[in-house]
Amino acid sequence: MASATKQQTRQEVFSPEIVKQGVEGSGPYAGSLSFSVKVRQGIPDFLGSVNLKYVKLGYTYCITHGLYFLTVPVLIFISAVVLGNLTGKEYWSRYNIVTNTASTISLLAVILYAYVRLIPRSTYLVDYACYLPPNELKISKEEFIKLATRSGNFDEDGIQFQDRVLKHSGIGDESYLPRSVFEPGKTLTLNDGREEAAEVMFGVIENLIFNTGIRVKDIKILIVNCGSLNTTPSLSAMVINHYKLGHDIVSFNLGGMGCAAGVIAVDLAKDLLNAHPGSYALVVSTEIVSSAWYNGKDMEMLLPNCFLRMGAAALLLTNHHFGNWRAKYQLKQLVRTHKGTDDKSFKCIHTKDDSEKKQGLVVNGKHLLEVGGEALKANITTLGPLVLPFSEQLRFFMTLLNKKTKLYIPNFKLAFEHVCVLATSKKVLHEVQKNLELTEEYMEASKKTLERFGNTSTSSIWYELAYLEAKSRIKRGDRICQIAFGSGFKCNSIVWKALKTNTTGNGPRKNPWIMGDE
Repeated sequence: MASATKQQTRQEVFSPEIVKQGVEGSGPYAGSLSFSVKVRQGIPDFLGSVNLKYVKLGYTYCITHGLYFLTVPVLIFISAVVLGNLTGKEYWSRYNIVTNTASTISLLAVILYAYVRLIPRSTYLVDYACYLPPNELKISKEEFIKLATRSGNFDEDGIQFQDRVLKHSGIGDESYLPRSVFEPGKTLTLNDGREEAAEVMFGVIENLIFNTGIRVKDIKILIVNCGSLNTTPSLSAMVINHYKLGHDIVSFNLGGMGCAAGVIAVDLAKDLLNAHPGSYALVVSTEIVSSAWYNGKDMEMLLPNCFLRMGAAALLLTNHHFGNWRAKYQLKQLVRTHKGTDDKSFKCIHTKDDSEKKQGLVVNGKHLLEVGGEALKANITTLGPLVLPFSEQLRFFMTLLNKKTKLYIPNFKLAFEHVCVLATSKKVLHEVQKNLELTEEYMEASKKTLERFGNTSTSSIWYELAYLEAKSRIKRGDRICQIAFGSGFKCNSIVWKALKTNTTGNGPRKNPWIMGDE
């Protein structure tokens, strides 16, 4: 009986379970969707129920990559054994000089071919840029409520709800919104979305051109991701037309993939660069607020109004063999987790029409934390074998083999110097910090980004990295892990290695945290 009770207690500790749902009426999270959750405390408990399927997947990635890098050493070893059987004198006396020279060149050519063609090229982030909207679009929480009230688009309950959410959202008084969403009696149109898209996309690309000195004609690959606005022609076509990119440009437009789409775009760029080695890829990540804005009475559909803000990021990637001389970061690992086969995960965040046929984004607070926690657990478990020190992995497997010993959960903080978690909301960041036992230093960039810029969706993790650079936190060799969540439900992570130290100070550069102080 005691054993059964102990087992039940452990099960309760290691299983996330929502025991209360609703909207907080008072307290620090008044107006926010409330989740009273039995969650695990810190990484050891949060990842206590390890799914070995994801551990196996992580080691599969390790083995696959390892086989590539073993190819050249094996070829060199075989060649050395063959040539080692012949002394220099025997080698040159047995064959004439023409044959010897030709065979030597052929051998070197085979080794070079194996290196160039068989081993995957590293992907480098040359540089990136974030968009800083003009000051006239800056909006405080108080002004937000005044403009929303004056617009006449919301009833009294809707105004009060948004007011409560904003006060405890973690967003400060300097985030940015397009003023068109507050125009009285206005119905937002496709043209409003296109105008906002042009402003943020072209603005951030100009910043990237300034930062890198890249010529637009040198861009071979273009990827644009935006969740809510999907037009014809596409957003990527808008960029091609505006900058008159080459007719042979390889372009993609990703839509409807949520806040995790930015990492997906980097993954796609990496694959395309392998198909077009030595090229440059431009990735633009944004969300168009005017297309995601909701003028209605459904409280759950009003939540995105309170958090989503204007922003965009542009990245310049390459896999040139000498790219590390110029680049700021090297892509080390990228892991994507998709829980869409589960109905609860699939329906957690979705767009729908309300009772008045007004379209908006619904965040299902009843299951969000549980779904997000499971996706994060699966992603980190897969990422672990790729990034953790050998000593941590060894301790994990020793306890795994010994059934009488409590399973040791590795300390993932040993794998990274910096962590950038998508700045969704104050409460979400608080739960992630608590459950992963991240210090204030690890969470500082995420919290400051939420306060200054709000939730800029896919570009949020780049504002966070820009914050770390502006504060001179990035040192050569540092590892940065970016974690993003998105509808579907997805959790994607990406790990970069810094190739330079405090690059913000190396010459003139447009960083939104520095530009905002000028």
